[in-house]
Amino acid sequence: MLKQRLLTAAILIPFVISGILALSTPYFALMFAVFILLASWEWGGVMKLSGSSKRGTYAVIVGLSMAIIWLFVSRESGDWLALPVVSLFWWLLALVWVLTYPKSTSRWSSSWLLFLIGFLVLVPAWSALVMLHEHSEHGPYLVLYLLALISIADTSAYFGGRQWGKHKLAPDVSPGKTWEGVVSALVVSTIFALVAANLFAFPGNQWLAFAVLSLVTVCFSILGDLTESMFKRHAGLKDSGTILPGHGGVLDRIDGVTAAAPVFVVGFWLGDFGLGGFVLEGGNIL
Repeated sequence: MLKQRLLTAAILIPFVISGILALSTPYFALMFAVFILLASWEWGGVMKLSGSSKRGTYAVIVGLSMAIIWLFVSRESGDWLALPVVSLFWWLLALVWVLTYPKSTSRWSSSWLLFLIGFLVLVPAWSALVMLHEHSEHGPYLVLYLLALISIADTSAYFGGRQWGKHKLAPDVSPGKTWEGVVSALVVSTIFALVAANLFAFPGNQWLAFAVLSLVTVCFSILGDLTESMFKRHAGLKDSGTILPGHGGVLDRIDGVTAAAPVFVVGFWLGDFGLGGFVLEGGNIL
């Protein structure tokens, strides 16, 4: 299993990094859309859809949604922020459901609601990453930072939990996660954020704000992980899929991103961060 995980990571990570840094935004949007489409197929398992045709139909609906957003929603005016902002309300509701699981199951277990939740989980994350990538020469590096931040936090939580974990974070949802793992993730993420703030040459008065935004983003990535675990547990699934040997499905790999990307982009916008000509100000990207 470990050998498979390492081999898959050795292939996937350089592919993703090169795509982020080398592709223009339209091609980056297409690349990440492929991941979203695969994840939407796997979401069909969460919805307990039987048969490839039903899962395929759901994936097509998600794909058409992304195509419509790309073609008809203005990116220059900052209108793409609408989806990430709306998704934040969804993730706050998801937090309540995670904290009250399994009692909350009756509130979201219907097929039509899971249909809508899948859209709110997947499409705003795609929108946020594309928005972050597009409007500056620094955009791809911010996308890379965001994904690295989530990966580093996840790895730190895993090893910190194994080393010191005693207090369960959400035993009914994901028994393996601990508060000690969360603290480990936050400590390491703070160091990473401060190093990145220096490399990005933020003004000194924005270092703390960037670190706080990064920590909030990490907390949301943990929520994304817990939320997917909750839905999988209800559906009787261990992994969302098998497409990534040793890692499970695509949804298993991007669950943290689905919650973290919208909050990071919205926070970056609200924070008026200046970055060598990269400024998100007042809803407009300059």
